[in-house]
Amino acid sequence: MRAPWWMDGVHFSCQANCGKCCDQPGGIVYLSPDDAQRLADHAQLPVEDWLERDTRQTYDGRFVLKSREEDGICIHLNDQKQCNIYEVRPQQCKAFPWWGENLATASEWKKVKSSCPGIDAEDAILVDGQTIRLNIFSDRTSTKGFRTWPPSKSRWKR
Repeated sequence: MRAPWWMDGVHFSCQANCGKCCDQPGGIVYLSPDDAQRLADHAQLPVEDWLERDTRQTYDGRFVLKSREEDGICIHLNDQKQCNIYEVRPQQCKAFPWWGENLATASEWKKVKSSCPGIDAEDAILVDGQTIRLNIFSDRTSTKGFRTWPPSKSRWKR
């Protein structure tokens, strides 16, 4: 079996004041239970109150971050294209651009590369294949999401 094309590494570095991965109207950020706990703690709210304030549920019941009503962009992206919760951002956000859907084919990666100035940027560092693999796993875990709080103990370990 051949290793994925990205296993030798890909050059990437987030660019200052970019925010392009966060300012797409209608974007969805799925949350893991760990994300919910961490973000609620950061907001100094009980998880249930934070979920009520900052999330909505998809048609299938998974919790996702709310978007601003006026433009459909993430509620945590400020006017300077910076994340107001960067230090505690959801793991799906941390994993970008290393999402399975982005890396599935060369044509999908080309689409992401055309909109993400951090890929192959002048100051980019080589992100190794194992790190990319871990980020793909984090994205998949987030995408599974959760539908109730507290989540079932059999599915999520604390």
